[in-house]
Amino acid sequence: MSRIKEFNLPDLGEGLTEGEILAWLVEVGDVIELNQPIVEVETAKAAVEIPAKWAGQVHAIFHPQGSTVEVGTPIIAIDTDPGAGPIEASTTGAPASALPTPSAASLAAVEVAPAEGAVEPGLIGGPAPGGRTAVLVGYGPRTTAAKRRPRRGGTPLPTQAAAPVAPAPPAPAAPPAPVAPPAPVAPVVTAPSNGHGPARGPVLAKPPVRKLARDLGVDLATLTGSGPLGSITREDVQQAASGATAAAAPAAVPAPATTAASFGADREQRIPVKGVRKLTAENMSRSAFTAPHVTEFLTVDVTRAMKALDRLRDRREWRDVRVSPLLLVAKAVLLAVKRHPMVNSTWAGDEIVVKEYVNLGIAAATERGLIVPNIKDAGRLSLRELADAMTGLVQTAKAGKTSPADMSGGTLTITNVGVFGVDTGTPILPPGESAILAFGAVREMPWVHKGKVRPRQVTTLGLSFDHRIIDGELGSKFLRDIGDFLADPEAALLAWT
Repeated sequence: MSRIKEFNLPDLGEGLTEGEILAWLVEVGDVIELNQPIVEVETAKAAVEIPAKWAGQVHAIFHPQGSTVEVGTPIIAIDTDPGAGPIEASTTGAPASALPTPSAASLAAVEVAPAEGAVEPGLIGGPAPGGRTAVLVGYGPRTTAAKRRPRRGGTPLPTQAAAPVAPAPPAPAAPPAPVAPPAPVAPVVTAPSNGHGPARGPVLAKPPVRKLARDLGVDLATLTGSGPLGSITREDVQQAASGATAAAAPAAVPAPATTAASFGADREQRIPVKGVRKLTAENMSRSAFTAPHVTEFLTVDVTRAMKALDRLRDRREWRDVRVSPLLLVAKAVLLAVKRHPMVNSTWAGDEIVVKEYVNLGIAAATERGLIVPNIKDAGRLSLRELADAMTGLVQTAKAGKTSPADMSGGTLTITNVGVFGVDTGTPILPPGESAILAFGAVREMPWVHKGKVRPRQVTTLGLSFDHRIIDGELGSKFLRDIGDFLADPEAALLAWT
């Protein structure tokens, strides 16, 4: 049995066919343990860390960060018996990137590739078995002054082996004529992003910063980080991008003062549609044109609910718990579902599937886009358990660690648009669900209370539902019950439970 085992990108659930490699957590040569996280992969649903299937030594990394890889494709090779001696490259089938890392001295001897960019097989940058290109993957920028080929769109490099450039000696001055200055020598421009600049260590930058740099076309190897330990921050990348734009501006021919503003590709940004954004677009388009949507609105005086939250925060057992108005909205939805079970159902063509459990989805805005993780069987949780579950759900989502399992199987969803100062909205149903509630901002407004106009805490709810399942009567009763709970949660708890 071969000691070199190739680990394929696994199916991370729900029929996903590909994933983008966000960050490698190991490098070639590292000794790893069983189930140690080795790579962070972003799918259409979540960013997840994938653990090692075997213990051993990393022998090869087949795809660099930023690559999109199909499920089932090998992404890493692991030597499960590293103490058994060296492995011949010709017998392993591994790409040249799996071979031992060349020393700095050997790389320094490499100069410039031939004019056509051809490199002999086996050299860094040349073809390798399987049609791959041999690159140093997992080590960041190279730390030598080796030269290879010019950057695309940059200043061409010489086509022969580089040699020290010396200025031409000045021509001897003739007595009758003035002395001519020596001819200037064009400087040789190298590309630091490919390791051709001054020697420096690996670039320190978090995966989101690296992704931003790729999107903006910024070479991290050229930047000096302002973050901890010299790490590169988002601000460093954005400043570099704006600086490059400003530097390129003088090269353009200035338009006359009377010319109207120009509109063209130089003032456009193209963002690849992939990952969470791509899946969200597909789901929303399918839902919007499949389920007939109806949206109803209800404005509620939630002054008593806000006071109830204050009393809850003052209790000793709740002082370390994150308590927000969304907690009461979630509880109101769960209790209203018990009174109207048909709201928690799915249209299945020839039948309607009514769920006796509520997997309550909470829409969360993250750097990767909008995701909707859900709390499994939320109807069985106490108010304290519900608060803890919501806190954990939000923290995991913000950290980008929500798993595909946490975002599948939702039955009913709440979207809290109030955190953005929005009064309400007409949300689109997540596929397979029959209702979604938008919770708007809580504002102090003039309100008629006990026959007098007084300042009260008021919010607006927006309920969208599938009219194939929920008719106007059912939708109105469900929304009314949620409003009644928020108007007086303590009385509703006594009456409904």
